[in-house]
Amino acid sequence: MLSKEQFQAALALPKPWVVDRTEFDAEARQLDIYLGFPRGSRFPCPEGDAAECGVHDTDDKTWRHLDFFQHAAFLHARVPRIKCPVHGVRQIVVPWARPESGFTLLFEALTMMLVAEMPVKAVERIVGEHDTRLWRVLKHYVGQARAARDDSAVSKVGIDETSARRGHDYISNFVDLEVPRVLFATPGRDSSTVSAFAADLAAHGGDPSSITDICMDMSPAFYVGVSTHLPDAQITYDRYHLIQMLTKAVDDVRRAEAKTRPELRGTRYAWLKNPSNLTRRQQGTIEWLTTRHLALQTARAYSWRVSFDEFFDQPAERAEDYLEHWYRGAIRSRLAPIVAFARTIRTNWHGVVRWHQTRISNGVLEAINSLIQAAKRRARGYRTKENLIAMTYLIAGKLEMGLPT
Repeated sequence: MLSKEQFQAALALPKPWVVDRTEFDAEARQLDIYLGFPRGSRFPCPEGDAAECGVHDTDDKTWRHLDFFQHAAFLHARVPRIKCPVHGVRQIVVPWARPESGFTLLFEALTMMLVAEMPVKAVERIVGEHDTRLWRVLKHYVGQARAARDDSAVSKVGIDETSARRGHDYISNFVDLEVPRVLFATPGRDSSTVSAFAADLAAHGGDPSSITDICMDMSPAFYVGVSTHLPDAQITYDRYHLIQMLTKAVDDVRRAEAKTRPELRGTRYAWLKNPSNLTRRQQGTIEWLTTRHLALQTARAYSWRVSFDEFFDQPAERAEDYLEHWYRGAIRSRLAPIVAFARTIRTNWHGVVRWHQTRISNGVLEAINSLIQAAKRRARGYRTKENLIAMTYLIAGKLEMGLPT
């Protein structure tokens, strides 16, 4: 068995802390290390005074430490309370653990490394601690890192929601489009989420009036929130959400027409894809179904979708004229879903055309949402939205954790 001096060196204990004794139980697979200090030792006041103070009394505490080989290790200590002439009786802060934690700093650092790579439940099985305690560690370091973050340079923000659970249960993510990183995540997807973001931005050194550009979908709730709480920001509607809306309109036409046109059955995914992403078989299907002699309404709707996509390839000086020409044709197409989409474009005209000035999109948010959903699937869901939000910050917040090494 290692000597007390060897354990003391391995733990890198500062004076006046020493290893009093160790106990090893091979059957229980546990190592207990008892720490103490010589009689008459003095400790600095935790309030920051440089002067060292005498011990008033002690309180027995225990912390889980890194495993000793395959054995669970625990540190035990009589933690002193000092009597400061300025602040009165105060409990000192031990150098190996943060206040109110049942883990050592190194154990928490290991936990944070593991939860960044695997579900918390899997970490629970590895380290042998209940996942509720591990979530507390994760939330502490995420909160600490976010509190130290500086958002003063943020000017371009993307907004999008992602599913928290099955059904209509979401969190909204606000992402810095220039870094990129998740700045803020909050439950819901209504206008109040923008208000909460503006308050959080100000709390981290940012200024809501400094936000010049917002990229988002056509959510009326987000629009109201941005107009109210980020009044100096101009909106650019995300091109991928626009294409998604128009693709759904094409699919609505197909669904209605498939009731009387059997040749459309089994072709849904071919219509949903971009032409460049079609397989050879799907290309053949689309070429056949779009021939003039079939006169399919779905084929006409698909042509409006393809021509709208070409709006984003136009030179900036010609883009608005192109969109105007597209709109005039689409509004007379006699395809109800296409007409409805065209009217939506007219209502939100400035935010659609503005894409050619900003060239910003929520592609990075889609990538972040994919990471979040992948983590959620690996974990088989999270018990609370607060847990999902904490994991979102850990995965996509680019936070400086400042973990001990």
